[in-house]
Amino acid sequence: MRDKIDGIDLKLLRLLQNDVSLSVDQLSESVSLSRNACWRRVKALEESGVLRAKVALLDAGAMGLGLQAIVMIRALSHTSDWTRSFQDAVTYMPEIMGAYRTTGDLDYVLRVRVADISAYDRFYKDLTERVEIADVSASFVMEEIKDTTALPI
Repeated sequence: MRDKIDGIDLKLLRLLQNDVSLSVDQLSESVSLSRNACWRRVKALEESGVLRAKVALLDAGAMGLGLQAIVMIRALSHTSDWTRSFQDAVTYMPEIMGAYRTTGDLDYVLRVRVADISAYDRFYKDLTERVEIADVSASFVMEEIKDTTALPI
């Protein structure tokens, strides 16, 4: 990670979070830097790992993945073998968009995208065949009020 991120870097990161397709010329104009100086800063942010990836965000509904589930999991055990099996299953299954180990009564929360309830049922069966789970509970998203990838910088 870079030693210091200054105000210009923050401006560049905000711009790129909102539209990674901006050209170096557009970025440099927006932050009042020369094209070369702007390019060097973006490259440094990439090389330091602050700027991790440049991606396209797809519309889930348009891609036939209109159902989002928040899946809460209670682990069967807390051994390293179980944890490794669970992590392998989560990594393998593309329906899982996010996986988080949490504090409290539940051990893990998954953010899952599937086409419909039948697809969720197939996902559930596949997950529970891959790893034994003490308890699984799911809530289905009725309305997305806010969904962003932008960090609050």
